[in-house]
Amino acid sequence: MIWTLDPGRWLLAAGLSLSYAGLCWHAGRQGRRKCRLAQTAGAQATGSWVVAHASQTGNAETLAQQTAATLQLAGIPVQLLELSELDAGTLQSAGRVLFIVSTYGEGDAPDAAAGFVARLMSAPLALTTLHYAVLALGDTSYRQYCGFGRALERWLQEQGAQPLFARIDVDRGAAAAIGAWRQQLSHLAGTSDAPDWDAPSFEDWRLQQRLCLNPGSAGAPLYHLALLPQQGALPDWQSGDLVQIVAPAEPERPREYSIASVPQDGSLELLVRLHSHADGQHGLVSGWLTQQLQPGQSVALRVRAHRRFRLEENHARPLILIGNGSGIAGLRAHLKTRMLAGQARNWLLFGERNAAHDGPYRDELTQWLAQGQLARLDLVYSRDQAQRRYVQHVLAEQAPRLRSWLDEGAAIYVCGSLEGMAAGVDEVLLTLLGAEALALLASAGRYRRDVY
Repeated sequence: MIWTLDPGRWLLAAGLSLSYAGLCWHAGRQGRRKCRLAQTAGAQATGSWVVAHASQTGNAETLAQQTAATLQLAGIPVQLLELSELDAGTLQSAGRVLFIVSTYGEGDAPDAAAGFVARLMSAPLALTTLHYAVLALGDTSYRQYCGFGRALERWLQEQGAQPLFARIDVDRGAAAAIGAWRQQLSHLAGTSDAPDWDAPSFEDWRLQQRLCLNPGSAGAPLYHLALLPQQGALPDWQSGDLVQIVAPAEPERPREYSIASVPQDGSLELLVRLHSHADGQHGLVSGWLTQQLQPGQSVALRVRAHRRFRLEENHARPLILIGNGSGIAGLRAHLKTRMLAGQARNWLLFGERNAAHDGPYRDELTQWLAQGQLARLDLVYSRDQAQRRYVQHVLAEQAPRLRSWLDEGAAIYVCGSLEGMAAGVDEVLLTLLGAEALALLASAGRYRRDVY
């Protein structure tokens, strides 16, 4: 069986395949990868262990780090890699590979796995000496639950690899499934003295303010929420990070939201869209947050680092920020971080439905533009003309400017809906830049996405 991506992601994956030699050279320059390899020097020998992860929002990466720490505690040399860094030679020489992979949308591989899919999963590869295990992260509300993890396991089996134990599927971070993985790992490593795997506990916060930002909109209501800890000071976080929130009706299924503020704002701010089902019922968490929870009441919340969408090494680069809808939340936080650092080389392209009703933070954005803190602002309203117009159309029209910014070293951050906006932006970038150039941007951390 040959596993495939959706058309837009397949083009990107094909580009990754074409530019693999360049990717290896370029990725070797990245500081974080150097750090990981330095921690596992000597683990390349035949029979070594590899922990490979493919994460979109960071959950799989965190579990992979904890898995590698458990093996290292037992004295087992281990190499920790992002899945796209795993090549055929390493797969064939490693005795055991533990795969920890997320599924994106309806069965897609996350961005961090695109290179692996293009180079390896599209062709046969002899893996008869490999023993593997798969921890598949997913969400049962999608039809293709853990779809990429399942596809990866089928491919491994077809190549002759042997399972160390049955695949473990994790529904939205379910503790019982992660506990089963940890137990199997302890058996393999021969140790029960594993490091602490517990995530930070949920703490009580209170809703300080809630405001509907799009009254009269043809779309679903969009709410700005400001929250404060019930006790103590605000925790530290970086722009790009997320929060997990537990609603009373869904205590085992926390929801994640991009943080729309920075600690210097004095509160943790979110942008929450009220979801409604076909029968008219509201989403359990969005309905509770936007309709039922009252100012002063308590929210169980914890902050989670989202390293794939942080600024990190891009902090001093020009930034091209692209998004739609509630995706403005993560982009707004990045802009606030840039302003605090005195970085004004920022270009925002943002799309909504109608200018008359859908302008989240528009006054703020236009003020930043007037003050010179935004170098360029493109606001696109899809339904204000007969022909639908989206951010990807404006990006295509601005091709010379895009190339100029990228020549200056700019990084691209995309936040918002996967279907439509993010896929459209990806297709435009592939058309304008070419698959190889876009793949190199991604490998250098200059093309980052937080889409859903």
